[in-house]
Amino acid sequence: MGNAKIEKVTEELITPILQNEGFELVDIEFKKEGPHRYLRVYIDKPGGITLDDCQKTSEQLSDKLDEVDPIEENYFLEISSPGLDRPLKKASDFDKFKGEIVEVKLYEPINNSKVFEGELLGLYENVIKLNIANVGLVEIPKEKVAITKLAIKF
Repeated sequence: MGNAKIEKVTEELITPILQNEGFELVDIEFKKEGPHRYLRVYIDKPGGITLDDCQKTSEQLSDKLDEVDPIEENYFLEISSPGLDRPLKKASDFDKFKGEIVEVKLYEPINNSKVFEGELLGLYENVIKLNIANVGLVEIPKEKVAITKLAIKF
């Protein structure tokens, strides 16, 4: 089974678990790192995810994965919060984090730059709109974007 299909099956299995707990699915990835494979599920909730939340979700999802058994090879299941530099994936993420400072990394440069940082104005018809200091409004087509994530300020 391909990675995308494994991620889709995992999403179908975990969605009712998360809805029951009041958690939000942020992302799912099935990756090979070195000799090992990892199924990572990133979850969130208002106020943040705790270690207990991750443990409870892991146990419930693990049981479901054992029943369905969609992954032939050995793998590690990891449940975690998206962290401070949370990636924005879904349209609802772009609404939820309007007004926040985000970092947008591109596959190919626009105006000789592959990284933009600014205030997120939103996602409109597959175009990310940012307000960048000393530049103003910048519009970036979503298909050119490798990742959009919350910027971390120290």
